[in-house]
Amino acid sequence: MSDIIYDVIVVGGAPAGLTAALYTSRENLNTLILEKAQCGGLPATTELIENYPGFPEGINGMELMQKFKEQAVRFQAQIKEFNEVKSVKPEGKIIKVATDNGEFQAHAVIVGSGSIPKPLGVSGEDKLRGRGVSYCATCDGPLFRGKDVAIIGCGNSGLQEGEALLKYVKSVTFVEFLPEMTASKVLQDRLKKHENAEFLLNHQLTAINGEGLVSSITLKDRSNGQEKQIPVAGVFMYVGFLPNSKFLENIVKLDKYGYIISDERMQTNIPGLYAVGDVRSKEIRQITVACAEGTIAAVAVRDYLKEL
Repeated sequence: MSDIIYDVIVVGGAPAGLTAALYTSRENLNTLILEKAQCGGLPATTELIENYPGFPEGINGMELMQKFKEQAVRFQAQIKEFNEVKSVKPEGKIIKVATDNGEFQAHAVIVGSGSIPKPLGVSGEDKLRGRGVSYCATCDGPLFRGKDVAIIGCGNSGLQEGEALLKYVKSVTFVEFLPEMTASKVLQDRLKKHENAEFLLNHQLTAINGEGLVSSITLKDRSNGQEKQIPVAGVFMYVGFLPNSKFLENIVKLDKYGYIISDERMQTNIPGLYAVGDVRSKEIRQITVACAEGTIAAVAVRDYLKEL
């Protein structure tokens, strides 16, 4: 275990965590960010972000997250990437944070560990994961240049990633369980203009087929119960998310979905422990919301440390 007692440890180097670290480090608080992979989170896997203020033409997700990271580092925030947090243990006025590379301690902890894409659990999904089944079009899309692919889920994520795929795949079949798409109207209108995009609404994915590699998907038309197979080389899943909160089970209060419950100042039921971003129980999950929560938590931590 490190002998250093940080003022604040931020768990997660995505928008909420990086914003919190920017604010705490500017307050001259000794700040450490622990990130299980590389900083950026889910936004870093998005080809084009159009709804973050200040970029009228939009900006690549990885580029935006790199700017976040550089700004936090400018104010002396320390970052340890590839340090996945395994547990958080409050002990008096100290909170110990154990990772797969050692243990760290701080007076306050801000959890911005985000969420991960949710698997659908259909036949063939696990077997063909990485062999045509993907949860990140920006990451794996170039592997399917000139091929037919399917996207499962017609929310904002599905349509945004589908738009990126259409730059190089032969066609994209969008599959939506509901009778209508839930994505923003501007995305729907734009995607509907693509001649290589097909939309199958009110359809359920029942199986992903292939020996070694994905060759097709099986869909059921929910209006009449009929099944059909669609030949595709890739399947990209966008059916929701799961919170990265396992390491906090039995420590903080979670809602029924596993998201962390925190108040308006981002404080959990544990003094000195805060939750921000997509891991937090709330209605709206956007980068702008995550940044706001990171700011609020940082100010709350500053005040909390003054009281200590």
